[in-house]
Amino acid sequence: MILAGLRNRPDAQEFRRVVGRFATGVTVLTTVLDGRHLAMTANSFVSVSLDPLLVLVSIRRDARFHDPVIAAGVWGVSVLAADMSQASRDFARTGGPPRPDGRPDGRPDDRLGGWPHSFGPRTGVALLDGALAVLECATTATHRAGDHTLVIGEVIGLDRPRPDARPLVFYEGAYLSTDGPEPG
Repeated sequence: MILAGLRNRPDAQEFRRVVGRFATGVTVLTTVLDGRHLAMTANSFVSVSLDPLLVLVSIRRDARFHDPVIAAGVWGVSVLAADMSQASRDFARTGGPPRPDGRPDGRPDDRLGGWPHSFGPRTGVALLDGALAVLECATTATHRAGDHTLVIGEVIGLDRPRPDARPLVFYEGAYLSTDGPEPG
Protein backbone atom coordinates (compact mmCIF):
# COMPACT_ATOMS: atom_id res chain seq x y z
CA MET A 1 0.00 0.00 0.00
CA ILE A 2 2.80 2.43 0.80
CA LEU A 3 4.52 1.67 -2.51
CA ALA A 4 1.41 2.77 -4.40
CA GLY A 5 1.78 6.23 -2.85
CA LEU A 6 5.36 6.50 -4.12
CA ARG A 7 4.14 6.73 -7.70
CA ASN A 8 2.44 10.06 -7.01
CA ARG A 9 5.22 11.98 -5.33
CA PRO A 10 4.82 15.68 -4.48
CA ASP A 11 6.29 18.09 -7.02
CA ALA A 12 9.38 20.18 -6.34
CA GLN A 13 7.52 23.52 -6.16
CA GLU A 14 5.11 22.25 -3.51
CA PHE A 15 8.07 20.78 -1.62
CA ARG A 16 9.78 24.20 -1.63
CA ARG A 17 6.60 25.86 -0.32
CA VAL A 18 6.26 23.32 2.48
CA VAL A 19 9.91 23.32 3.63
CA GLY A 20 9.87 27.12 3.36
CA ARG A 21 7.62 27.02 6.41
CA PHE A 22 10.67 26.00 8.45
CA ALA A 23 12.40 29.19 9.58
CA THR A 24 16.18 29.07 9.22
CA GLY A 25 19.17 31.18 9.97
CA VAL A 26 21.24 32.45 7.06
CA THR A 27 24.94 31.87 6.49
CA VAL A 28 27.56 32.76 3.94
CA LEU A 29 29.91 29.88 3.18
CA THR A 30 33.43 30.65 1.98
CA THR A 31 36.38 28.72 0.67
CA VAL A 32 39.75 29.47 -0.87
CA LEU A 33 41.41 27.50 -3.64
CA ASP A 34 44.63 28.50 -5.39
CA GLY A 35 44.37 31.97 -3.84
CA ARG A 36 40.85 32.50 -5.19
CA HIS A 37 38.16 33.25 -2.61
CA LEU A 38 34.61 32.09 -3.28
CA ALA A 39 31.40 32.50 -1.30
CA MET A 40 27.74 31.55 -1.38
CA THR A 41 24.64 32.08 0.74
CA ALA A 42 23.27 28.98 2.43
CA ASN A 43 20.59 28.22 4.96
CA SER A 44 21.27 24.48 4.87
CA PHE A 45 23.72 24.48 7.77
CA VAL A 46 23.40 22.27 10.82
CA SER A 47 25.35 21.22 13.89
CA VAL A 48 26.07 17.47 13.76
CA SER A 49 28.28 16.42 16.71
CA LEU A 50 29.97 17.70 19.86
CA ASP A 51 32.65 14.97 19.94
CA PRO A 52 34.25 15.70 17.58
CA LEU A 53 32.84 19.13 16.74
CA LEU A 54 31.13 18.62 13.36
CA VAL A 55 28.82 20.69 11.16
CA LEU A 56 27.15 19.96 7.83
CA VAL A 57 26.29 22.08 4.80
CA SER A 58 24.35 21.06 1.72
CA ILE A 59 25.60 22.40 -1.63
CA ARG A 60 24.02 22.01 -5.07
CA ARG A 61 26.31 20.02 -7.30
CA ASP A 62 25.86 22.52 -10.14
CA ALA A 63 26.78 25.52 -7.95
CA ARG A 64 30.02 27.30 -8.88
CA PHE A 65 31.03 26.90 -5.19
CA HIS A 66 30.67 23.09 -5.19
CA ASP A 67 33.84 21.86 -6.90
CA PRO A 68 36.18 24.41 -5.30
CA VAL A 69 34.97 23.68 -1.74
CA ILE A 70 35.35 19.95 -2.32
CA ALA A 71 38.86 20.42 -3.74
CA ALA A 72 39.97 22.91 -1.06
CA GLY A 73 38.94 20.78 1.89
CA VAL A 74 38.53 23.88 4.06
CA TRP A 75 35.64 26.32 4.38
CA GLY A 76 34.18 29.00 6.57
CA VAL A 77 30.72 29.77 7.85
CA SER A 78 29.62 33.32 8.66
CA VAL A 79 26.28 33.31 10.52
CA LEU A 80 24.57 36.50 9.38
CA ALA A 81 23.13 39.15 11.67
CA ALA A 82 19.74 40.76 11.01
CA ASP A 83 21.42 43.83 9.48
CA MET A 84 23.22 41.70 6.84
CA SER A 85 20.32 40.82 4.51
CA GLN A 86 22.08 42.53 1.60
CA ALA A 87 25.08 40.21 2.06
CA SER A 88 22.68 37.27 1.90
CA ARG A 89 21.19 38.58 -1.35
CA ASP A 90 24.56 39.38 -2.90
CA PHE A 91 26.13 36.00 -2.20
CA ALA A 92 22.96 34.21 -3.39
CA ARG A 93 23.44 35.59 -6.91
CA THR A 94 24.80 33.21 -9.51
CA GLY A 95 28.45 34.11 -9.91
CA GLY A 96 28.63 35.87 -6.54
CA PRO A 97 28.30 39.53 -5.67
CA PRO A 98 29.25 42.20 -8.17
CA ARG A 99 32.75 43.58 -7.89
CA PRO A 100 32.75 47.03 -6.27
CA ASP A 101 33.86 48.72 -9.50
CA GLY A 102 31.84 46.44 -11.76
CA ARG A 103 34.81 45.40 -13.93
CA PRO A 104 37.90 43.19 -13.77
CA ASP A 105 40.95 45.09 -12.60
CA GLY A 106 43.71 42.53 -12.75
CA ARG A 107 43.31 41.41 -9.13
CA PRO A 108 42.42 37.79 -8.44
CA ASP A 109 38.67 37.25 -8.79
CA ASP A 110 37.80 36.92 -5.11
CA ARG A 111 34.00 36.97 -5.48
CA LEU A 112 33.67 38.84 -2.19
CA GLY A 113 32.28 41.93 -3.87
CA GLY A 114 33.92 44.37 -1.51
CA TRP A 115 32.19 42.95 1.57
CA PRO A 116 34.40 43.61 4.62
CA HIS A 117 36.05 40.44 5.84
CA SER A 118 39.02 38.99 7.63
CA PHE A 119 40.81 35.72 7.06
CA GLY A 120 40.52 32.75 9.40
CA PRO A 121 43.84 32.12 11.17
CA ARG A 122 43.59 28.33 10.77
CA THR A 123 42.31 27.99 7.19
CA GLY A 124 42.82 31.34 5.46
CA VAL A 125 39.15 31.42 4.37
CA ALA A 126 37.33 34.75 4.34
CA LEU A 127 34.96 35.37 7.25
CA LEU A 128 32.50 38.26 6.95
CA ASP A 129 32.92 41.18 9.32
CA GLY A 130 29.71 41.88 11.21
CA ALA A 131 28.64 38.22 11.42
CA LEU A 132 27.02 36.91 14.60
CA ALA A 133 29.35 33.93 14.64
CA VAL A 134 32.05 32.45 12.42
CA LEU A 135 33.44 28.94 12.07
CA GLU A 136 36.44 27.52 10.24
CA CYS A 137 36.00 23.93 9.06
CA ALA A 138 38.03 21.12 7.54
CA THR A 139 36.07 18.63 5.44
CA THR A 140 35.88 15.14 6.97
CA ALA A 141 33.31 13.54 4.66
CA THR A 142 31.09 14.20 1.65
CA HIS A 143 27.91 12.37 0.67
CA ARG A 144 25.99 12.64 -2.57
CA ALA A 145 22.32 13.38 -1.84
CA GLY A 146 20.10 13.92 -4.88
CA ASP A 147 21.20 17.10 -6.68
CA HIS A 148 23.30 18.19 -3.65
CA THR A 149 26.42 17.10 -1.83
CA LEU A 150 26.36 17.00 1.96
CA VAL A 151 29.69 18.30 3.22
CA ILE A 152 30.61 17.45 6.80
CA GLY A 153 33.39 19.42 8.40
CA GLU A 154 35.26 19.38 11.67
CA VAL A 155 35.15 22.78 13.35
CA ILE A 156 38.76 23.86 13.85
CA GLY A 157 38.12 27.49 14.77
CA LEU A 158 35.19 29.57 15.91
CA ASP A 159 34.25 32.95 17.32
CA ARG A 160 31.21 35.06 18.31
CA PRO A 161 32.21 38.57 17.16
CA ARG A 162 28.72 40.08 17.73
CA PRO A 163 27.11 38.18 20.62
CA ASP A 164 24.46 40.86 21.18
CA ALA A 165 23.29 41.17 17.55
CA ARG A 166 20.05 39.60 16.33
CA PRO A 167 20.01 36.79 13.71
CA LEU A 168 18.95 37.07 10.09
CA VAL A 169 16.02 34.66 9.68
CA PHE A 170 14.60 33.33 6.41
CA TYR A 171 10.97 32.15 6.21
CA GLU A 172 8.70 31.44 3.24
CA GLY A 173 11.11 33.01 0.75
CA ALA A 174 11.60 36.26 2.69
CA TYR A 175 13.56 37.66 5.60
CA LEU A 176 11.57 37.51 8.80
CA SER A 177 11.55 40.49 11.11
CA THR A 178 12.08 39.31 14.66
CA ASP A 179 13.30 40.66 17.93
CA GLY A 180 14.92 37.26 18.45
CA PRO A 181 15.94 35.67 21.70
CA GLU A 182 17.50 37.62 24.50
CA PRO A 183 21.31 37.55 24.19
CA GLY A 184 22.84 35.00 26.51
